[in-house]
Amino acid sequence: MPLISSFFGILIYMFKKKNSPHNMPHIHAVFSGEKMSIASNGDILAGKLPRKQQKYVEAWVALREDEINAAWTHLMKTAK
Repeated sequence: MPLISSFFGILIYMFKKKNSPHNMPHIHAVFSGEKMSIASNGDILAGKLPRKQQKYVEAWVALREDEINAAWTHLMKTAK
């Protein structure tokens, strides 16, 4: 699982599992054992983080929507 960023103890990953439907660009955030998936448009897809850390992740995603979408497009082209 490639780590793409970390801040304030929050780890941000982007990955594609083999033969798994991953249609919407999103990232996975992990903090202290808690996990959350959030789409590049800011929609929470699964899980949750403590409120403060969730707000940090939401702000991080909002600032990087274009980067997340570009990385997602590249990942989908290269991951089998």
